[in-house]
Amino acid sequence: MGRQRIISGMRSGLIALMPMLLWTGEASAQARATANVPAKASFLKPLTITGLQDLDLGTVLLAGGSWTNAIVGVTRAGARTCTAPLSCTGAFRAARFSVSGSNRQTILVTAAPVVMINSADATKRLTLIPDVPTSVVLPNSGNQGVEFTVGGSIAVTSATADGTYVGTLEVTVDYQ
Repeated sequence: MGRQRIISGMRSGLIALMPMLLWTGEASAQARATANVPAKASFLKPLTITGLQDLDLGTVLLAGGSWTNAIVGVTRAGARTCTAPLSCTGAFRAARFSVSGSNRQTILVTAAPVVMINSADATKRLTLIPDVPTSVVLPNSGNQGVEFTVGGSIAVTSATADGTYVGTLEVTVDYQ
């Protein structure tokens, strides 16, 4: 009989705890929520850029007298700029580059100003301001990349020393 009382007492205790266990389980189930979102990763080929043609502003004849801010340059489209009192002759051309990477991607194009040094006197310098396209779009199939041109201009004064000025035009491309 003592054993029945203990078992009966245990049943009574479990029956008394049952609503509490059920309530705790319901509260826990109501506090938890689940949501789903897609996971995604895009992979792009590495970009490659190749210089195909140098930038050449041609030959510039400096005028006598005193003057400032005359401009010599070439546009991306290949047109020459040569403001008075300068005279420009000889061959000129925009630089040409090719970039390749993943199809149908927009590529940002940048270039810093170029310090051009007089080959006869390294203390004489001019600054070329590049004219680059803001971006280019890679084709969706077929061609391996796309070509684009870069122009540039230089401001000169009557104090500009004669000679050949040389610098390195560095163009950078990056995925948008």
